[in-house]
Amino acid sequence: MVHGHKPIGIHNSGLQETDRSPRSGISALIHIILVFGGLWILLNRPAIAQGQQQVPDPGTGSGTQVTSSPPEAAEKSEQTKAPPQPETQPQDKKNEKRVRRGAIVVAPIPISSPAIGSGIVPVLGYIFPFSTKDKVSPPSVVGVAGLFTNDGSRGFAVGGQLYLKENTYRITSGFVHGNINYDIYGNGIAAGLKLPLKQTGEAFFAEFLRRIGWKFFAGPRFMTGRSVLTVRPNSVSRFPIPTEVGLHSTLTAIGAQLTRDTSLNRFYPTGGTFFAFTSDFFSDALGSKYSFQSYKTTFSKYWSLSGKQVLAYNAFFCATGGSPPFYANCIYGTSNQLRGYTAGRYFTRYMLATQLEYRLELPKRFGLVGFGGVGGVIPGGSQLFQRVQSSHFLPSGGVGLRFQLDKKNHVNLRADFAQGRDGHTFGLAIGEAF
Repeated sequence: MVHGHKPIGIHNSGLQETDRSPRSGISALIHIILVFGGLWILLNRPAIAQGQQQVPDPGTGSGTQVTSSPPEAAEKSEQTKAPPQPETQPQDKKNEKRVRRGAIVVAPIPISSPAIGSGIVPVLGYIFPFSTKDKVSPPSVVGVAGLFTNDGSRGFAVGGQLYLKENTYRITSGFVHGNINYDIYGNGIAAGLKLPLKQTGEAFFAEFLRRIGWKFFAGPRFMTGRSVLTVRPNSVSRFPIPTEVGLHSTLTAIGAQLTRDTSLNRFYPTGGTFFAFTSDFFSDALGSKYSFQSYKTTFSKYWSLSGKQVLAYNAFFCATGGSPPFYANCIYGTSNQLRGYTAGRYFTRYMLATQLEYRLELPKRFGLVGFGGVGGVIPGGSQLFQRVQSSHFLPSGGVGLRFQLDKKNHVNLRADFAQGRDGHTFGLAIGEAF
C-alpha cells in the first residue's frame, strides 16, 4: 500500500462489471451509463430495424400512387376523395419518421454483484441513428441511469454514445454523482478487521475515437472528478486510518485509447478478436490532487466449436505508476478479472489475469458456461518483496447459467457462481463476462 500503511484490501469498491477507466470508487460510477448505453443499443436494435422496414413497405401511400393510371372515371372518383387524403398521408409519413428515427427505452434492471451488493438500476434512454442516411454506424444513444443497492450505495449518471460518419467517429461522454460504500481489510495488527468507508462525489468523462484503418480506433480521453472519503460508524479501534480519509480530492486526467474489434457480434462473439489499450495520466498541472499514471490492456479471442458451442479466451493486465491514492490502484476482482474474488480484497500496483470460458446454447433460450483461470498481484514499490508470494497467484473457477433476453442480438442475462482462493461469489448481470 502507498503512504507507508500496512497492506490493506478493498471490498465493495466498485462495480464488478466495469473496467474502462482508472480504479477509484467514484470513477466506477462513470461507467454505469456507458455499460447500459451499450445495453440500450443492444436490446432495441430490433425495434429500430422494424421501423426502418416500415418505410419501404407498401401501404396506403403506394396504393394511392397506383390509382394514378386507371381510366378517367376512376380518376374522377379519386379526385372526389382527394381532399381527405392529403390529411391522412402526411400523418402516416410523420408516424413512419418517428418510428424510423428512434425509440424510447424504460427498464428497471436488477443487479447482484459481490462489489456493491444487490439492487436495481433504473434506466431511461433514447436510441436513434445520428443520421438517417447513415446505414453503417450503429445506433447512437443518450440516457440517464440510477443506482440503488442494499449496501447503501446510491448514484445517477447522464451520458451518451454517438456513432458518426458511417462509423468513422465514436464519441462517448457522461456525468455521474453518487456515493459508494465499501470496506477495506487490514493485515498485521489489523488482520481480520475491516474498516467501512463511504466515498461521495461526482465525475465527468469524455472520449473521442476515430477509425484509423484495419478496424482500429484511436483517440484522446479526458476525466475529472471530485470526491470525499469518510469512515462510516463502526466499533473498529485498531485499524490504521488511510491518509485519504477526510480529504476532498480532485482527480483529473488526460489519456488515450486504442481498440480493435473483429467479432461480428460484440454482445455474443462466436469468432474473431477484441483488443483495447487505455492510458490515463493524472497530474497536478491539470488540477489533480494526486499525480500518477494508469495503464490497462485486454485481449480476447473467440472460437466457434459448432453452431451452439463457443470457446472464449481473455487476458488482462493493469499497472499504475506514480503516487495514486489507495483506491486508484488496480483492484483484483473488478471487470470479472477474475470471478470468485470480491472486488477487491486484493489491490495492487500491477495485476494480471487470464481465463478460458466454454459456452453452450441450450433449447428454450437457456445456456450453460464453465470457466476457469488464474491471476496474480504484485504491489510494487517498497512492497515489492513483501507481497510477491505464491499465495498471491490467485486461481478461479466456476459455472454459470444464461438466458437470452434478445434473440436477434443474442443478449444474455447471466448468473455466475465462482470459487476463488478466499471464498466464492455470485454475480448477476447482462452480457457476457468478456
